[in-house]
Amino acid sequence: MLITPPYLLFIGNATDPLSIKMARSAADWSPEKCLGEYRLDGCTVTTGCPVISIEAAAREGAKSFVLGFANSGGHLSPEWLPTIITALDAGMDIVSGLHDKLTDFPELVSQAEKVGKRLIDIRHPTARFKTATGGKRAGKRLLAVGTDCSVGKMYTALALTKALNQRDVKATFRATGQSGILVAGNGVAIDCVISDFISGAAEGLSPANDSDHWDVIEGQGSLSHPAFAGVSLGLLHGSQPDALVVCHALGRSHMRGLPHYPQPSIAHTIDLNLTHARLTNPDAKVVGIAVNTSSVSEQEALAVCQRLAEEFQLPCADPIRHGVKAIVDNLL
Repeated sequence: MLITPPYLLFIGNATDPLSIKMARSAADWSPEKCLGEYRLDGCTVTTGCPVISIEAAAREGAKSFVLGFANSGGHLSPEWLPTIITALDAGMDIVSGLHDKLTDFPELVSQAEKVGKRLIDIRHPTARFKTATGGKRAGKRLLAVGTDCSVGKMYTALALTKALNQRDVKATFRATGQSGILVAGNGVAIDCVISDFISGAAEGLSPANDSDHWDVIEGQGSLSHPAFAGVSLGLLHGSQPDALVVCHALGRSHMRGLPHYPQPSIAHTIDLNLTHARLTNPDAKVVGIAVNTSSVSEQEALAVCQRLAEEFQLPCADPIRHGVKAIVDNLL
């Protein structure tokens, strides 16, 4: 699947920073591909890219209009259709990571065919997957897991991959969600794989490799989230991780989207993930804790990470604020 840059990131009238994580991921990790952002009235968040109109972006060479949303349920709102059609008419492919398919909207299909542009649904795998075998395979694998959804698993995996490559360690980021696929250019949206094949898809995504090669696998969901634990478990079994990094976000009182479910502790998250990881890799271990400290000051962030490092006897850091050197040191 070829997604042609530069991108114009469409963030609509979003007000929740987490709801535009697909757009922000591209802006943060592939800024050279992002020409700007297009927003509607009422939008209060930003990717940090220049604000630009569809017409101006087209004149500057934008090739792909990226729906930068990751909303709950992955729905494509009918109110966005006129904007998408405008982007098609301006000469851009449309790229979506939503559950709702672009190709399920006849008006979009008709207009795309008329102007000769593509509708690209990156969340919907076209490959055929096998069921998992659980067989031991060569190479090394690290999986980012979390206390909740949207706590920084993808950012942590990308930061770890970059740090390993900078040390001349062979490492490949393996994308398992729409945002990671947009950054990496390939991967499998694991939450759209039929349940029987999730573990098999994870095996195929991180196949046998050189003994000194690390696949750094983007995690999804949380084993403690009632809505998404099934995806998290299948990915955990199929990844067969040698190493786990536990990701956590400060400032949350409940699971995302579920006020009646409290956040699990980091200790519980470690125990739960190790128990299930050891079904397919008895030697799995936790090598670090990554904390999203964006809700607190730098001083508070350092204090929290130091406290957690002492409590769990593991390196702990905010990958964005502090880097991942200590975690990589422990991994290697």
